[in-house]
Amino acid sequence: MTWLIWPIGVALLIAAGFAAAAVPRWRARERGKLVAWSTARAAINSATISRDAARTDIAEAERLLARAELIAAGGGGAVAARTATECAERADALWRRAAGG
Repeated sequence: MTWLIWPIGVALLIAAGFAAAAVPRWRARERGKLVAWSTARAAINSATISRDAARTDIAEAERLLARAELIAAGGGGAVAARTATECAERADALWRRAAGG
């Protein structure tokens, strides 16, 4: 019966080692995702403000902002957030140029 303790102990040590390596990586990935979405929302808000300030209709910028908002509404991972950020930043740049800023 005492021989059964050793395999159980080894299994527990292996599981603890795996958890010690996996949990920080999982937390870092989740934190990166949250930061990416926060950046995307800020870029969308900035593009919306630039749109309102420009008072000019730019079809390409409207399309980019709509795409960014659609991606944000759908959620997803960090890649989707970065795509939404890129679209919103390009739209923001177009409206800023149109407004002379």
